[in-house]
Amino acid sequence: MALSRTEIVNRSNEKRGIRQKGFKLPLEVIAEIERLSQQHGIPQNQLIIQAVECFKQVKGS
Repeated sequence: MALSRTEIVNRSNEKRGIRQKGFKLPLEVIAEIERLSQQHGIPQNQLIIQAVECFKQVKGS
């Protein structure tokens, strides 16, 4: 039986250890994420990953 595109994507994501996560954020925050992403030439998800890592370093977690 052939897999649907969704099933293929889900299996690939699982294999790579990633999962989609959605947030409701203020429009100003979304605009800032987009601006910083473009300014630094990195994807938005990478910007958020780096922000979490920085937060962990500052908070000592």
